[in-house]
Amino acid sequence: MCKVRLLFGLLVFFSLGAHAQVLENYDGLWKSAREESWLGSNNRLDLNVDLKSFPESELRFKLPSKTTVFIDGKLWSLTVGDTVFFGSLQDFQNEFGKDSVLFTVVSPNLAARNTSIKKVLGRANLDESVVSPAINPLLARFVPQPVKDFYFTALFIILFFLALYKLAYPFLLAVMLQPLSVISADDFSDSGNLQKFFSFDIIFYLLIVAMMISQGVVTGLVVFRRDWLGAWIGLDYSSLLAMWLGGAFLILAFTIIKFIGIKLISYLFDLGKAEFSHFFYLLRLIVFGSSLVLIVGAYFVSNNFSGLESALSLLFLGFFWFYILGVLGLFLIMMSKLSFKKYHLFTYLCIAELVPFLILAKWIMALGQ
Repeated sequence: MCKVRLLFGLLVFFSLGAHAQVLENYDGLWKSAREESWLGSNNRLDLNVDLKSFPESELRFKLPSKTTVFIDGKLWSLTVGDTVFFGSLQDFQNEFGKDSVLFTVVSPNLAARNTSIKKVLGRANLDESVVSPAINPLLARFVPQPVKDFYFTALFIILFFLALYKLAYPFLLAVMLQPLSVISADDFSDSGNLQKFFSFDIIFYLLIVAMMISQGVVTGLVVFRRDWLGAWIGLDYSSLLAMWLGGAFLILAFTIIKFIGIKLISYLFDLGKAEFSHFFYLLRLIVFGSSLVLIVGAYFVSNNFSGLESALSLLFLGFFWFYILGVLGLFLIMMSKLSFKKYHLFTYLCIAELVPFLILAKWIMALGQ
């Protein structure tokens, strides 16, 4: 009898030595987040994990390729290939300061057999590929599905509003988007002036432009200030969409205030009705630049999110100099079209355009750093 007990004890010992003891298995507790995005498929799972029980144990993660892991809404880990790794329960408690956390797994390859979190004592199957859960800076550029859903939802809404505007005001849209007007400066003729700034057609157009600018701003925050954005607002679909809409209305209000400021400065410099031509000339340049940002962003979000940071850096830098050249072109056009002293004209453009734009650019650079 003693020999049988000794043999059984040895079997248990070797069994626990070769394989970890599973203390809690969470495989059957995953919850689908199907309602998170009405554009996305069922590629997100949520799981609440207790960190208080078995404090000396570890969590064993088994994740498929191209998986993004969030803990309480914060980006925590990303994978390229099928991955198995371990994390100490004590480390999780020290990092998050909670007794339980919410794990969110986002991947196009989710399945019951290749996604698993277990609480174990001792590490099992050490021959498997084990990686550190620390975020790799290169892998951190992998696009989470909520960001992708937000980007194309916003783009779809912009195109839908643009189609409605084309049906309602085809002539006005053609005038505002005509590229040759940048060279010919038709806006500075008497027939080209837009006198009814606060009419519905103009405000609707400005709202569409504000939505384009806001989408570029939110995308830039996701790329350059992801940690700050995740901590304060979140990277989920609804938060990004709400921030985009709120930003669009704020930009619209700022645009209206800017026009009023240009009109006031133009009145002080006795430029007549040149503020309309001035405003819509530069607005056309902003529309061209924003359209390029959205098109390039759509390509990288769909195909290679890791290259979006460098692409946006070049685009924002190019837009800065594009706008500066636009102000210079505006100066040359106004100098030829208006009988006004060059010194006073230069002072007017510095007060109305250059100084505010340079202050805004400096603020954006500080935010990016």
